[in-house]
Amino acid sequence: MIDPGTDHPTGGARLEDGDEVGRVIVSEADLQARIAELGATITADYRGRPPLLVGVLKGAFMFMSDLSQAIRLPCEVDFMAVSSYGSATRTSGVVRIVKDLDLDLLDRHVLVVEDIVDSGLTLSYLQRYLLARQPASLEVCALLVKEGQQRTALDLRYVGFTIPADFVIGYGLDVAERYRNLPAIHVYDGPRG
Repeated sequence: MIDPGTDHPTGGARLEDGDEVGRVIVSEADLQARIAELGATITADYRGRPPLLVGVLKGAFMFMSDLSQAIRLPCEVDFMAVSSYGSATRTSGVVRIVKDLDLDLLDRHVLVVEDIVDSGLTLSYLQRYLLARQPASLEVCALLVKEGQQRTALDLRYVGFTIPADFVIGYGLDVAERYRNLPAIHVYDGPRG
């Protein structure tokens, strides 16, 4: 999808259909290295109590896949989908559960796998929602945290990268359902929704 022969001097790239994406914030190599580190830490922390990984769709699907492979324990996975963006580039602040979990959380060691935390309002809502199901423990592993954007106090056990407050795409993150398949995290320089 990316034509490496037409990379921009600013670190952006031109896609085969002519679209241009902004500079790389986190490279593919850095993503994979950090995910391996997170997997090793989670393996050590959850030894003897295999976690139930709860991926937050759609943005976390690539991260969830790679992270689950980096965890050297038997673990189960489930997914839920929440919406607070729609097709816009700013959160609406209104959280909707679009797809709920299939598995029971009672007395399970739950690890929420999230793609990005900006205001923190969606994640805070999600944590309260999941804690009501009485898991034995509930922790969060967020791939990206936007620096200085949180409007609520969050307890994030595992964090991949702290990034600037730019709107980003790639590695599962989208704008209007596009660009999820980019292998790195890029700044989105296109039109705002």
